[in-house]
Amino acid sequence: MTVVKVVEDIKGPADKVWAAISDFGNVRVGGPVTSVDIEGKGVGMVRTIGMGGGRVIERLDRHDSSARVFSYSIVNDDCPLPVSGYSSTVTVTDKGDGTTTVDWTGTFEPKGSEAEASTIVEGIYRGGIARARKAVGG
Repeated sequence: MTVVKVVEDIKGPADKVWAAISDFGNVRVGGPVTSVDIEGKGVGMVRTIGMGGGRVIERLDRHDSSARVFSYSIVNDDCPLPVSGYSSTVTVTDKGDGTTTVDWTGTFEPKGSEAEASTIVEGIYRGGIARARKAVGG
């Protein structure tokens, strides 16, 4: 099992960072993302992201606003990302000084090169954190 972990600080209140990063249905079309479809609400909801000529189907497995943590997993084996058995957890922590820490950790079995899969997953996490940072102005 491969583990990818990205931990970054964002200037801004934890509640705003949490609101920006934890909205599971808020994936924007652009870049490699060609479409997004959402089914359901809350834990168990599914988002289907069109990319790379295929679909990434993700299920929200946990969403705890009081603890500021959510988890999700990829549920389709024909996902265009070079991973299988993928699951991820995002934790948002208030540092108490106007700064918030985002910890995004994923586990998976690589399909092919572990280094390539890890680089792609890390890029997804860094991009998600950057979008949250932009949303809160931090």
